[in-house]
Amino acid sequence: MKAALITKHGDIENVIVGDYPTPEAGENEVRVKVEAVALNHLDIFVRRGIPGRTLELPHISGGDITGVVDEIGSNVTNVKPGDRVLIDPAIPGHGALGEDLTGGLAEYISVPASNCLPLPDEISFEKGAALPIAYGTAWRMLITKGKLQANETIVILGASGGVGNAAVLIAKLAGANVIVAAGSEEKLQKLKELGADHLINYNEVDFGKEVWMLTNKQGADVIVDYTGKATWPKSILATKKGGRILTCGATTGFDAVTDLRYVWTREITIQGSNGWEQKDLETLLDLVKKGKLDPIIDQVLPIEDIQKAHQLIEQREIFGKIIIKP
Repeated sequence: MKAALITKHGDIENVIVGDYPTPEAGENEVRVKVEAVALNHLDIFVRRGIPGRTLELPHISGGDITGVVDEIGSNVTNVKPGDRVLIDPAIPGHGALGEDLTGGLAEYISVPASNCLPLPDEISFEKGAALPIAYGTAWRMLITKGKLQANETIVILGASGGVGNAAVLIAKLAGANVIVAAGSEEKLQKLKELGADHLINYNEVDFGKEVWMLTNKQGADVIVDYTGKATWPKSILATKKGGRILTCGATTGFDAVTDLRYVWTREITIQGSNGWEQKDLETLLDLVKKGKLDPIIDQVLPIEDIQKAHQLIEQREIFGKIIIKP
């Protein structure tokens, strides 16, 4: 079968389209004919090489996958050939598709049948593929763990990325007052179109001071900060008394400085959130089916353009998800 292969860790030229053995379905597995795969920054990290993790090369990345069941194992009863499915990338006890295990940037993939969720006819393969990693992470962080409420003020840092886009849409769905931070006016205007109430260009102003002024010197109820080291001290200062900071990562470094004086005097809650659960994905599918949530897609590319797709993500030249069609 045709696949996007990471031949060795390093630069973009190390991911190429080539031939790879077509997988078979084990007795508890299904083989899926892949229709769409959404890329994430995780695919870039996997290509470059994640410290402390060894992968057998060549490796196929890609964790956000939709497709049609092609073959089922002898013990499988929950799906049948021809079913449209969304694949939950988290394989219990084994890791994540594309990161630890062979991913979906190929014509076919075999996965445990229990990881296949029905993809309603109302949802395109492309929209479905956009959901698991970015939207699943955002939903769990804001709603399942963060308990975001209507009329709360939330600040979303890195709002122009995949998780950020998802967080804006989910926060508006929850009825929150949304403040977003991004690095260009073009991205801020697109975030405004998604429903953001206040815009901050962090390259022109101090976002912490700006949040302080926008909230009448009270601070925000909720701050979403998965940037980490570069923004964390200001996030602490911009949180109101009794407020909370939500985090699901640290793209600029995990060794962030926390001024504990503000944590205890303002009684700030720091809430971590890691990934998603399958019930989160089921909720998201239902919201998309009902037209309450519309995942943002920047562009759809053929698998032959995989290097271009990596470049667009690395250079932050996208708004929404890049979808690959094998």
